[in-house]
Amino acid sequence: MKKTGTTSNRPQSRDLSILVSNDDGIDAPGLFALVKELKKIGTVTVVAPDKQQSAVGHAITMNYPLRVKNFQKNGKFFGFAVEGTPADAVKLAVRALLKRKPDILVSGINHGANTAISVIYSGTVSAAREGAILGIPSIAVSLTTYGPPDFRYAAKLARKLVKLVAKNQLPQGTLLNVNVPPIPEKEIRGVLVTSQGKAIWADIYDARRDPANKEYFWLTGNLEEADTSHDADQWAVTHKYVSVSPIQYDLTDYPTMGVLKTWGVEKLK
Repeated sequence: MKKTGTTSNRPQSRDLSILVSNDDGIDAPGLFALVKELKKIGTVTVVAPDKQQSAVGHAITMNYPLRVKNFQKNGKFFGFAVEGTPADAVKLAVRALLKRKPDILVSGINHGANTAISVIYSGTVSAAREGAILGIPSIAVSLTTYGPPDFRYAAKLARKLVKLVAKNQLPQGTLLNVNVPPIPEKEIRGVLVTSQGKAIWADIYDARRDPANKEYFWLTGNLEEADTSHDADQWAVTHKYVSVSPIQYDLTDYPTMGVLKTWGVEKLK
């Protein structure tokens, strides 16, 4: 399989080497819209799951082989389709398929929101998180609708944000989680730098019967609007703002480390 990549040192405009992945699958229209826009500013390589992988979190494949196929779109080579998760796709791209580490990684554009607690489950965010783990400035982009999508504005915004990140860089271990309201560009009120919100899913397991009359369960539910703070991601998109949240993969609760020491935890045997 032919490897690809660029040989530039400092990313500059069209010298940018951009890796694109997602969790909706390599044939998703959101990914296609993103690639089309990012090709205006750099060399784009697509390495994405071969099928839908939403809500798989940061799972990686260890007990099965990872197969990769060339994916054609409109009769032309479009990218590499990986029989694995979003994190698999990114890890495999960087460790095996590319000649050198890309300058930046963009995951998306996801069809659906990735705000608040959804960040934990999201394959879109996990692809970007894997990029950050591998030392690549990374961005996850989502369009916050489950209805008919129009990815054009989200793709254009992603292009602008990529240029900003390439110019200024991100702290090691930090990625950007971007959520775009599904409204016309003229109705967008602005872009807010936000925190990860506290809204959670009210899960409902709908009991159903298959044709053999055997019971099974289908997960449904609604996101509870628990965020009233204007700096929360879910509040921002609900009020027609684009949300840009810097998040980290370090999950340590540092203040509570000190609290546990006062409990005498370190004296236990």
